[in-house]
Amino acid sequence: MESRTPTPDGGPRERLPNLFEVLSRRTLAPVDLFSFYIYMRDVQRSVDYLDFWLDVSQHMSLCRHYVRELRRSVLISTPDLEKSGSKRSSQILDTYTAERHSSEQGPSGAARSLSGLNKERMSHDQRLSAFLRGDIESRHSPQNSTASQKSEGNTPGSEHPPRPSFMTGSTNGSPSPLNTNSNDRSPQHTVARADIRASAEKILYTYLLPGAEREIILPQGILSDITSAIEKEGRDDPEVFDAAKDYVFQAMERDAFPGFLRAKALGNIVQPSMLLRLILGLVSLFTAFWTAFVLIFLDKSLATRCWVIWPFTFGVYFLASHQYLLDPILALAGYSEYTFFSVHRIKEGFVR
Repeated sequence: MESRTPTPDGGPRERLPNLFEVLSRRTLAPVDLFSFYIYMRDVQRSVDYLDFWLDVSQHMSLCRHYVRELRRSVLISTPDLEKSGSKRSSQILDTYTAERHSSEQGPSGAARSLSGLNKERMSHDQRLSAFLRGDIESRHSPQNSTASQKSEGNTPGSEHPPRPSFMTGSTNGSPSPLNTNSNDRSPQHTVARADIRASAEKILYTYLLPGAEREIILPQGILSDITSAIEKEGRDDPEVFDAAKDYVFQAMERDAFPGFLRAKALGNIVQPSMLLRLILGLVSLFTAFWTAFVLIFLDKSLATRCWVIWPFTFGVYFLASHQYLLDPILALAGYSEYTFFSVHRIKEGFVR
């Protein structure tokens, strides 16, 4: 496989795309993300792995949106913050925003720089995770806990309610975190911290726990680390899923993506169409041979026997299309099959 480094925007790609470019939606039909999804669903029968990768990427986008809105709300509510001495959170948010697009990303979003200095520097996704972990620690710090106890009138018999979860829906009659107006959800906020927590738990309970609805197979060490980080440490930052995301990416790159390129970049028909062409080719050749022998035994004229060329031609055409996964007529017309008898124009220049 080629390097995962994406082609700079605006330049033509004089090669086949790599998996990261496909997952990042930087490719066109027939090697786009939609084609890869169909291939994973219909051919590999392992679309849950791709869905997991996409859901983790969506969780990352949700965290970025939350941090950007938090920064915006801080600047709006405290315009003189930069003039004061307390600028730690603001500086972290500014650094994250300024360097968000400063480095190339790999499967887990980590910077892939080769210099020693950049290797030591945290990527912007790692800074995002560090900021979210710091937010969790600040919420559970002794000062905040003391203030919370005083504001709630903590009595010897009072107990703290369990943390809300998207799995439990509501606790003691309180609404779900996704429906409640929490402290994080202000007029400037469309993403609350509870939404990030619910997103992380949804990924855990949908794909990772034993017996989950769409369980994927991962090394036990990775599963244990993720489960402990979410359920025991209360983490929901994107870095929790980095090891699993990289493992799934490498598995798809090794097991599924080469076959996808052979089927979609070097061919233009799908498996049901291949089977149909195999059947039609065999039937055409059988008809051609049978008709040729009959015309010979009946001593027909040469002009009459020349018509047998047509079934021979059709038979060879269909069998060759089946063998090479390529329909020459569709290729010359610039089309490729997405699904059985559903064709779309080839838009990727190098493939065309």
